[in-house]
Amino acid sequence: MLSRTADHLYWMSRYTERAENTARMLDVNYQTSLLPQSAEVAQHGWQGLLSISELLPSYRKTHEQIVPQQVMEFMVKDEDNPSSILSCLRAARENARAVRGALTTEAWETQNTTWLEVNRMLRAGDFERDPGQFFEWVKFRSHLSRGVTLGTMLQDEAFYFSRLGTFLERADNTARLVDVKFHAMNSEFFGQGASDQEYDFYHWSAILRSVSAFEVYRKVYRDVIKPERVAELLILRADMPRSLHASLAEVVANLAKVANDQSAETQRRAGKLLADLQYARVDEILATGLHAYLTQFLDRVNELGWRISQDFLVPTH
Repeated sequence: MLSRTADHLYWMSRYTERAENTARMLDVNYQTSLLPQSAEVAQHGWQGLLSISELLPSYRKTHEQIVPQQVMEFMVKDEDNPSSILSCLRAARENARAVRGALTTEAWETQNTTWLEVNRMLRAGDFERDPGQFFEWVKFRSHLSRGVTLGTMLQDEAFYFSRLGTFLERADNTARLVDVKFHAMNSEFFGQGASDQEYDFYHWSAILRSVSAFEVYRKVYRDVIKPERVAELLILRADMPRSLHASLAEVVANLAKVANDQSAETQRRAGKLLADLQYARVDEILATGLHAYLTQFLDRVNELGWRISQDFLVPTH
């Protein structure tokens, strides 16, 4: 397969997944912001959201203060922000258009319709009217894109590069979400009163819902929501679809399918990262420091992305 074709398919999937994850993070922050809380805590939440996506510096260039509505608009429809939902959906569609011949008609039409529809919705003010409904729509279109790819495309290299992009992006985003949300809960803004424990429940529930894991948590643990179990579910559980473990397992499997003469070291590093997740224990991770663990994980995922570009793709991103 031409590296340029592989590159477009890989980035088409990464941008689609990134749009979905941005919608998930915005949705959890939006829902959490509706709970009773101090202005300081609310401010901290929105600042954390920008930090997750490494967007704080670019936001500060055009906005003096962190205002919830401005943060949402910046992350949803700002065309100058390459990580906004609008920018991600445009990039996904452009990458799909460049390799139209490698996609099934259904896969192309799903990407194209998503792009046309998001423009219509933003012009019509659907986002301002009901942000939660808009975020659900973005998630649905991403699910649809993945489902159509899985249900209609030949499982060849085009398919594997598409899946590789999806799961590498998912691993990155889940790690960022867990890191910033745990960091927020350990900050000086939170005490240990009864109202804080109540807030804890809603906070952790919102985080679980942001990765579609609330019902899964109830099924697996049948217990009150505890931070260490949230961490275990989202990092180490192989049967949780958006966990780091499940995402890396997909990355390793799809790398094996597209392996070439120069990708042995990339496969080794991906396999080692997966093995670390397979044999880790959550109490050990928390004892040594969750933030340090996730920071190192993100560094390793970013290095994997760079290596995949070098081994298979057009290394221009």
